[in-house]
Amino acid sequence: MTMTTMVAPTVADYEASADLAALVVRTTHDDELALGAEQLRLACKCAHCTRARFDGRFPERFPGIAITEIGDLGYGLNISFSDGHNRGIYPKPYLLSLAER
Repeated sequence: MTMTTMVAPTVADYEASADLAALVVRTTHDDELALGAEQLRLACKCAHCTRARFDGRFPERFPGIAITEIGDLGYGLNISFSDGHNRGIYPKPYLLSLAER
C-alpha cells in the first residue's frame, strides 16, 4: 500500500489586475484567485495598522483604493497602495487564507 501526501497549495505567480483593484494569485494547484485591493488593505497586519486598530483609528473601508506596487520577498508580498501605505507584508499562506474568506 502506498501513501500519498497532500501538499498544500502556495502562491506560484501573481499580478495586479488591469484596473489595479485586485491582486490575482495563481497557486501551485493551478487555481486563480482574486483578492480585492480593499480587502488586502483592510487585512494589513503591519505594526502601524495594528496600532491604529487598537486605538480605534483604523478605517472601516478604503473605497477606490488601488494596488500601486508589489514586491516579492520570497515568503510573502509587500503590497503598496494608492493611499501611500506600503508597510504591509502578506505572507503567502496568509494571502491564500484571505482568498478563502
